[in-house]
Amino acid sequence: MSTTTTTANAYGVGIMTMIVGLAAVIVFYQSFYLPESLQKPAVDEHILHPLNTLNIDIILGSANADQTDNYQPKTANIQLGVDNHVIWFNSDDIAHTVTPDEPTVDSYSGEFGSIGVIRPGETYEFVFTESREIPYHCEPHPWMTGLLEITKQRF
Repeated sequence: MSTTTTTANAYGVGIMTMIVGLAAVIVFYQSFYLPESLQKPAVDEHILHPLNTLNIDIILGSANADQTDNYQPKTANIQLGVDNHVIWFNSDDIAHTVTPDEPTVDSYSGEFGSIGVIRPGETYEFVFTESREIPYHCEPHPWMTGLLEITKQRF
């Protein structure tokens, strides 16, 4: 009988060792690995706080399908560190959106595109931190289109 008791005790110690080891792995993953993987990337201060702000106006009458210049400017040339903080202002008397043609995520600022509508007199802001080209439109008025050409600072 004594050999059976010794084997059962060794089995129990083995299980307890496995449980403690698994708990240590979970604590390490949640405390160290996971927070580092969720951190935002490092971005230079001059990109996060550019010299200028680019204003894009959603002009009066943009909801009219015959209107060709809905977003002013329609094509925006943006330079990181110069004017990559962009503000859309709705000057129209109807609500609009700023919606990318394809889902677009900036690694620092997150998902690009207005959440819901931009009501008359309201704004939508976004700080771009990466070079890319983004075609966009208004969800309820798909003829309203614009283009953002984001490039690195030239000087």
